[in-house]
This record gives sequence, structure tokens and C-alpha cells, in this order.
Amino acid sequence: MSESVRVGKRFTVVIPKSVREKVGLKEGDLLEVRVEGGRIVLERKDFNPFKVLAEVIGEPYREERDERKAEEWLRNACR
Repeated sequence: MSESVRVGKRFTVVIPKSVREKVGLKEGDLLEVRVEGGRIVLERKDFNPFKVLAEVIGEPYREERDERKAEEWLRNACR
């Protein structure tokens, strides 16, 4: 599936509705932008706070040990 789009003022690009629907893209979603072999690639970034917490703290989670670490990560992530 491909469609052509025009680069607008300030280099804006509108992602066609058919493409947005196919990948489940919604307003406010995060996209990663990268260059691969002369191509511009947009990839939707899924944000799962529980997965991030598990990566930051590790498993199993123990509140008495990990609460401070989780709060510190959250403060830094919200800056």
C-alpha cells in the first residue's frame, strides 16, 4: 500500500486516512522518525507504562525496594 503526499509549509506531511486507519494511528501518538538508506521511515511508538516500569525496575517488583526508583524515573520522564 502506498500513497503520494506533498510536503507543505514548514515541511509538514499529512498521513493519509487510509494509512492511519491501517496502522491504528491516533492524534497524540508518538512516531519515531529515522532515515534508512535514503528513505524516511515513520514508526508508531507504543507506550505501555507497565512495560516501561518493568524495564526500569526489573521483575519482580517489591514496593519497599523499588518505590523510590519508580518515583525518580517518573519525575525524570515528565520533565
